[in-house]
Amino acid sequence: MATVIICVILALICILGIRSYVKKLSQGCCGSSTDKVKRQKPKDDDLSHYPYAYRITIDGMTCKNCAARIENAFNGTGRYYAAVDLNKKSGLIRAKEETQEAQLRMIVAKCGYSVVNCQEEK
Repeated sequence: MATVIICVILALICILGIRSYVKKLSQGCCGSSTDKVKRQKPKDDDLSHYPYAYRITIDGMTCKNCAARIENAFNGTGRYYAAVDLNKKSGLIRAKEETQEAQLRMIVAKCGYSVVNCQEEK
């Protein structure tokens, strides 16, 4: 009898896991496919105004919406010009003034992700 109960519980866990996975495949990790995050461009798009550049490696991104959220967090400040590459799990952040690594990490953390590595680009 105990074996039957354990098998039923395992079957339920498998069914719920498969349902969740199918939902994720059809809707994406960040909500429904109709909830696409619109990328926000920085107000100042002249790259010569951003003399400092930082390459950050980001952990936790799984879809285009994740990358767009991080870009929007930087671009919306007026101090940064960000381009995030989901495939490389990294972003190039250009800044108008020299920026501390902690500041970049904090912006990414507010989006719900973490910075694995941050280095200044020459």
